[in-house]
Amino acid sequence: MRLYETAFLIAPNLAEDETEQLIQQMAEVVTENNGEMIDIDKWGKRKLAYQIQKFDAAFYVFFRYKSEAEIPAELERRFKQTEPILRYLTVLAEEEPKVRRKNAVRPKSKEAAGERMTAPRPEPENKTAPEAAPEAKTEAEPPAAPEPVPAEPPPAADEAQEEEK
Repeated sequence: MRLYETAFLIAPNLAEDETEQLIQQMAEVVTENNGEMIDIDKWGKRKLAYQIQKFDAAFYVFFRYKSEAEIPAELERRFKQTEPILRYLTVLAEEEPKVRRKNAVRPKSKEAAGERMTAPRPEPENKTAPEAAPEAKTEAEPPAAPEPVPAEPPPAADEAQEEEK
Protein backbone atom coordinates (compact mmCIF):
# COMPACT_ATOMS: atom_id res chain seq x y z
CA MET A 1 0.00 0.00 0.00
CA ARG A 2 1.14 3.51 -0.80
CA LEU A 3 0.51 6.80 0.93
CA TYR A 4 -1.66 9.31 -0.98
CA GLU A 5 -2.85 12.85 -0.33
CA THR A 6 -6.01 14.11 -1.99
CA ALA A 7 -7.15 17.72 -1.82
CA PHE A 8 -10.50 18.87 -3.11
CA LEU A 9 -12.53 22.07 -3.10
CA ILE A 10 -16.28 22.07 -2.43
CA ALA A 11 -18.57 24.86 -3.62
CA PRO A 12 -19.31 27.33 -0.80
CA ASN A 13 -23.05 27.49 -1.50
CA LEU A 14 -23.63 24.01 0.01
CA ALA A 15 -25.15 23.87 3.49
CA GLU A 16 -22.88 22.70 6.31
CA ASP A 17 -24.67 19.39 6.75
CA GLU A 18 -24.54 18.71 3.00
CA THR A 19 -20.82 19.51 2.98
CA GLU A 20 -20.21 17.09 5.88
CA GLN A 21 -22.27 14.41 4.16
CA LEU A 22 -20.26 14.84 0.93
CA ILE A 23 -16.95 14.59 2.83
CA GLN A 24 -18.15 11.41 4.57
CA GLN A 25 -19.22 9.87 1.23
CA MET A 26 -15.76 10.49 -0.21
CA ALA A 27 -14.05 9.13 2.93
CA GLU A 28 -16.16 5.96 2.69
CA VAL A 29 -14.75 5.31 -0.78
CA VAL A 30 -11.34 4.82 0.82
CA THR A 31 -12.52 2.59 3.67
CA GLU A 32 -14.88 0.47 1.49
CA ASN A 33 -12.05 -0.41 -0.89
CA ASN A 34 -9.67 -1.69 1.82
CA GLY A 35 -7.83 1.60 2.20
CA GLU A 36 -6.68 3.05 5.50
CA MET A 37 -7.74 6.64 6.20
CA ILE A 38 -4.99 8.37 8.17
CA ASP A 39 -6.23 11.94 8.39
CA ILE A 40 -9.10 14.15 7.23
CA ASP A 41 -8.14 17.81 7.40
CA LYS A 42 -10.97 20.32 6.92
CA TRP A 43 -9.71 23.85 6.39
CA GLY A 44 -13.14 25.37 5.94
CA LYS A 45 -14.10 28.18 3.59
CA ARG A 46 -11.15 30.05 2.14
CA LYS A 47 -10.82 32.74 -0.49
CA LEU A 48 -9.66 31.45 -3.87
CA ALA A 49 -6.78 33.02 -5.77
CA TYR A 50 -9.02 33.26 -8.83
CA GLN A 51 -12.64 32.52 -9.60
CA ILE A 52 -13.66 28.92 -10.27
CA GLN A 53 -17.15 28.48 -11.76
CA LYS A 54 -17.99 32.05 -10.62
CA PHE A 55 -17.10 31.29 -6.97
CA ASP A 56 -14.63 33.46 -5.05
CA ALA A 57 -14.34 31.03 -2.12
CA ALA A 58 -14.43 27.27 -1.55
CA PHE A 59 -14.44 24.73 1.29
CA TYR A 60 -11.00 23.05 1.40
CA VAL A 61 -10.68 19.37 2.40
CA PHE A 62 -7.53 17.19 2.53
CA PHE A 63 -7.44 13.39 2.82
CA ARG A 64 -4.33 11.45 3.76
CA TYR A 65 -4.65 7.70 3.31
CA LYS A 66 -2.87 4.44 2.49
CA SER A 67 -4.25 2.43 -0.40
CA GLU A 68 -3.66 0.73 -3.70
CA ALA A 69 -3.74 2.70 -6.95
CA GLU A 70 -7.41 1.90 -7.65
CA ILE A 71 -8.75 4.03 -4.79
CA PRO A 72 -7.38 7.42 -5.97
CA ALA A 73 -8.72 6.61 -9.42
CA GLU A 74 -12.16 5.83 -7.96
CA LEU A 75 -12.10 9.03 -5.88
CA GLU A 76 -11.26 11.10 -8.95
CA ARG A 77 -14.06 9.39 -10.92
CA ARG A 78 -16.54 10.36 -8.18
CA PHE A 79 -15.16 13.91 -7.99
CA LYS A 80 -15.89 14.32 -11.71
CA GLN A 81 -19.49 13.12 -11.23
CA THR A 82 -20.18 15.36 -8.21
CA GLU A 83 -21.19 18.86 -9.24
CA PRO A 84 -20.27 20.72 -5.98
CA ILE A 85 -16.62 19.57 -6.29
CA LEU A 86 -14.83 22.48 -7.96
CA ARG A 87 -11.25 21.13 -8.11
CA TYR A 88 -9.30 18.11 -6.88
CA LEU A 89 -5.73 16.88 -6.84
CA THR A 90 -4.22 13.57 -5.73
CA VAL A 91 -0.49 13.14 -5.13
CA LEU A 92 1.65 10.22 -4.06
CA ALA A 93 3.05 11.32 -0.70
CA GLU A 94 6.27 10.40 1.06
CA GLU A 95 6.08 7.96 3.96
CA GLU A 96 7.49 10.48 6.41
CA PRO A 97 6.77 14.09 5.51
CA LYS A 98 9.78 16.37 5.61
CA VAL A 99 9.21 18.97 8.29
CA ARG A 100 11.40 22.03 8.54
CA ARG A 101 12.45 22.74 12.08
CA LYS A 102 13.24 26.25 13.16
CA ASN A 103 16.15 25.25 15.37
CA ALA A 104 17.49 22.42 13.22
CA VAL A 105 21.20 21.65 13.48
CA ARG A 106 22.95 23.04 10.44
CA PRO A 107 26.50 22.32 9.32
CA LYS A 108 28.88 25.18 10.01
CA SER A 109 29.96 27.29 7.09
CA LYS A 110 33.66 27.61 6.32
CA GLU A 111 33.69 31.21 7.58
CA ALA A 112 32.15 30.18 10.91
CA ALA A 113 34.70 27.37 11.22
CA GLY A 114 37.53 29.91 10.94
CA GLU A 115 38.58 29.12 7.37
CA ARG A 116 38.97 32.05 5.06
CA MET A 117 36.96 31.90 1.90
CA THR A 118 38.55 33.78 -0.98
CA ALA A 119 37.87 33.59 -4.64
CA PRO A 120 40.82 32.94 -6.96
CA ARG A 121 42.10 36.08 -8.63
CA PRO A 122 41.25 36.27 -12.31
CA GLU A 123 44.23 36.33 -14.62
CA PRO A 124 44.66 39.63 -16.49
CA GLU A 125 43.72 39.49 -20.11
CA ASN A 126 46.44 40.67 -22.47
CA LYS A 127 45.03 40.98 -25.96
CA THR A 128 48.26 42.03 -27.65
CA ALA A 129 50.44 39.17 -26.39
CA PRO A 130 50.02 35.84 -28.16
CA GLU A 131 48.37 33.13 -26.08
CA ALA A 132 50.82 30.55 -24.82
CA ALA A 133 49.94 26.96 -24.10
CA PRO A 134 48.63 26.48 -20.53
CA GLU A 135 51.55 24.17 -19.71
CA ALA A 136 54.10 26.85 -20.64
CA LYS A 137 52.63 29.58 -18.38
CA THR A 138 53.88 29.89 -14.85
CA GLU A 139 52.21 31.83 -12.09
CA ALA A 140 55.34 33.87 -11.29
CA GLU A 141 55.56 35.17 -14.87
CA PRO A 142 54.54 38.85 -15.05
CA PRO A 143 52.13 39.85 -17.81
CA ALA A 144 53.75 41.05 -21.03
CA ALA A 145 53.95 44.83 -21.47
CA PRO A 146 51.91 46.28 -24.32
CA GLU A 147 53.83 47.32 -27.42
CA PRO A 148 54.60 51.07 -27.56
CA VAL A 149 52.57 53.02 -30.07
CA PRO A 150 54.61 55.50 -32.20
CA ALA A 151 53.73 59.08 -31.39
CA GLU A 152 52.37 61.21 -34.20
CA PRO A 153 54.02 64.56 -34.83
CA PRO A 154 51.97 67.53 -33.72
CA PRO A 155 49.76 68.95 -36.47
CA ALA A 156 51.42 72.39 -36.27
CA ALA A 157 54.79 70.89 -37.30
CA ASP A 158 53.17 69.28 -40.36
CA GLU A 159 51.73 72.61 -41.49
CA ALA A 160 55.07 74.37 -41.01
CA GLN A 161 56.82 71.73 -43.18
CA GLU A 162 54.23 72.12 -45.95
CA GLU A 163 54.68 75.95 -45.99
CA GLU A 164 58.44 75.62 -46.42
CA LYS A 165 57.99 73.60 -49.59
